Amino acid sequence: MAGVIATLAGVLILAGIVYDTVRLITPDEPRRPPLARLRGRRPALEEAERRLVGLRLNHRIDEATYQRRMSGIARGQRRTTTGPSDTTGERHG
Repeated sequence: MAGVIATLAGVLILAGIVYDTVRLITPDEPRRPPLARLRGRRPALEEAERRLVGLRLNHRIDEATYQRRMSGIARGQRRTTTGPSDTTGERHG
């Protein structure tokens, strides 16, 4: 019985190590805290605006989406409520 418990504990520890390793190397994992915590809310909104302008200049989003998101930034929202599904084109990489 002690051997079964020790084996189960070892498997759980190994699963945790694998999970953490995979989570750290995936590209969608945020590796930095949100900008609002580092520098304050206003610089975070400015950074969101710069990113949105970059998306528009690179034709990653259409004009209507750009206007809707800029309106959200003007109201103090850094992220959209619908998520990234409203971008045009496909993700490269």
